[in-house]
Amino acid sequence: MIETTLTGKTPDIGEENIKKLMTMFPEVVTEGKVDFEKLKQLLGEYVGDSNERYNFTWNGKGRALRLSQTPSLGTLRPCKEESKDWDTTQNLYIEGDNLEVLKLLQKSYYGKIKMIYIDPPYNTGKDFVYKDDFYDSIENYKKITGQVDGNGKPISTNTETSGRYHTDWLNMMYPRLRLARNLLTDDGVIFISIDDNELANLKKMCDEIYGENNFVEIFSWQKTSTPPNLSKKTKKSIEYILLYQKNDCGILKGIVKESKSTNGLMNQSNSVNILVFPPNIVLTSLNDGVYKAAMYGTDSYQIELLEDTEVKNGIFIREVKLKGKFKWSQNYLDEQIKNGVKIYIKTLAFSPSYEKEEYGPEKPWNIIDKKVNVGTNENASDELDELMGKNFSNNLYPKPTSLIKFLIDMNCDKNSIILDFFSGTATTAHAVMQLNSEDGGNRKFIMVQLPEPTDEKSEAYKAGYKNICEIGKERIRRAGEKIKEENKDKENIENLDVGFKVFKLDTSNIRKWQPDYDNLEQSLLEYVDNYVEGRTELDVVYEIMLKYGLDLTYPVDEFTIAGKKVYSIGFGMLMICLDDEITTEVPRGILAKIKELSPESSRVVFKDNGFKTDSNKTNIKEILKSGGIEEFITI
Repeated sequence: MIETTLTGKTPDIGEENIKKLMTMFPEVVTEGKVDFEKLKQLLGEYVGDSNERYNFTWNGKGRALRLSQTPSLGTLRPCKEESKDWDTTQNLYIEGDNLEVLKLLQKSYYGKIKMIYIDPPYNTGKDFVYKDDFYDSIENYKKITGQVDGNGKPISTNTETSGRYHTDWLNMMYPRLRLARNLLTDDGVIFISIDDNELANLKKMCDEIYGENNFVEIFSWQKTSTPPNLSKKTKKSIEYILLYQKNDCGILKGIVKESKSTNGLMNQSNSVNILVFPPNIVLTSLNDGVYKAAMYGTDSYQIELLEDTEVKNGIFIREVKLKGKFKWSQNYLDEQIKNGVKIYIKTLAFSPSYEKEEYGPEKPWNIIDKKVNVGTNENASDELDELMGKNFSNNLYPKPTSLIKFLIDMNCDKNSIILDFFSGTATTAHAVMQLNSEDGGNRKFIMVQLPEPTDEKSEAYKAGYKNICEIGKERIRRAGEKIKEENKDKENIENLDVGFKVFKLDTSNIRKWQPDYDNLEQSLLEYVDNYVEGRTELDVVYEIMLKYGLDLTYPVDEFTIAGKKVYSIGFGMLMICLDDEITTEVPRGILAKIKELSPESSRVVFKDNGFKTDSNKTNIKEILKSGGIEEFITI
């Protein structure tokens, strides 16, 4: 049995990279350090040695890289009261700085996200660009969101007069895009909306992070049909969406052509031939009954039914043998039927038509507009206003759900997880629910959003929504109910997941994972009580799940065993007891519960200071070991 002391840190990405290097090139790592000279020798001709080679850099890039690799000591605290369908939903809504949240998701969602869509700040000089704090990102986040002091909120726009105008934006995006890549499945993709202000820089940055060979496309989306006269030279009606794959995303799906029937079997030439249609293949809308051999057709196309045939339940149950001016040969007819083409005889004229059951989807064009049923910003505003109230969308700049649905459908299957870590008004969540209602899918969403304050002059603020997260959550609630009501006659619509679990970024719940280095004596005294004041056991349970890499949507059940509260995660996959004065009856009861739940494997977590004595801890560990427990964990 493995014995583990859980720490509060997220994965150290630099350390993980060293481990990968050790696996591939064990000889280049000595005492945890990489010997780059040896590595160069091993890589040989693949190492560039010229100072003039192409490189995309900016001031602060190295610091931004280190920031993406710095472990987080934060956590995500569950907020049941703001959630919907907490016990059953598979969707997540996370409030917090997306850099820290992406770090916290590294274990639980590594390689699990099929698609990421983000609509980040475009850096137009009017939108907010978040300035990260290398030393304490969570404290910086709490100050920005007004949770710490009342000296004003240091949210500001990134004006073009700033000497670090492009630099600030690049330093914000670089670590987030690096972390996001880790979460993608091997065939996963990321779509990024942008305008021409940072398009060139974004492409260079993504070429580095995702690899030039993994660039797929720059889509041009028609954002408006009535472009304003803001530019002196042109009217701007499009924005861009960059698409990168992690490795190989396979075939992308564009629009599916509508099936069309045609009388294409007939020919006006003089050649007459006979076609034999097998029974149960030819479909018809003729009335049931026997049809006698005779001349049928029209004045233009004479067709002879050579033998009697019969229709039952709308299908010919006997062979259909026709003589006429057909341009298809018997061999070609047989081949088309084999390939799934449906043949119809719909009238007494006995003139056969054909229809492909389903055309394969086209490759997507790199222009996205109304021709593929994708709306504009005007449509997006109308959608939000219909849900939330007149002029509610002013200054919120949502995207249309039809755009996000089109992007999801391009690559995702019906069980994919979709992440949006600049989620704004939660258009992506709305689109996921809508698409699931249309095709019976079970896609899941993870929304992440900084609780930026709303403009005090806006309709949203006047309606009581003080930050963008409040808008996003309410939109999901209303959109979900609207979708269910509009589809109430559909089978299984009651099972459509329109809920979401809310989590909020915060400092760790465990004192010893965040000591006060300015007052170590007090920190040591506080270790007697593991938890930060005001935190609940459930807060700690979810922090353990997060740090241990478990999906945050796993069911969490509570039991009482030998007078102590025990939490079961994932039907016994992880058992947690955070009580004091643990007796040997507790592990015995846990083993009985695990036997009842029958998980494939199980781990057990206790509070380190919950044991009476060291010998008591040893006895409990031995009981669990003899019961086949895979890992014994203390915090």
